[in-house]
Amino acid sequence: MQQKKNMKKYILLALALALVSVLSVVAAEKKERPPLTDEQKAIVAKYDTNKDGKLDKEERAKITPEDAAKLPPPPAGKKKQ
Repeated sequence: MQQKKNMKKYILLALALALVSVLSVVAAEKKERPPLTDEQKAIVAKYDTNKDGKLDKEERAKITPEDAAKLPPPPAGKKKQ
C-alpha cells in the first residue's frame, strides 16, 4: 500500500516537472519586438489611414519600396479571418 502511494507521488512529480519544462520553453520562444525608431514611427503614421497605430494588409500594400525597407517585417502569428 505504501509503495503505491510513493509511486503515485513520483508519477505526479514527473508530470509536474514535464509541465514546467514545456511552459518554460514556450515562454522562452516568445520574443518581443524591439520598439520602433522615430523614423519607423513616422512611416507608420504616414501610411496608417485608419489611425489604429498598426499597418494592416491594405496599408502595407501602399508603402513605397524605400519606406518598406526601413520597416521591420510584419509580426508572424495567427491570421485574422
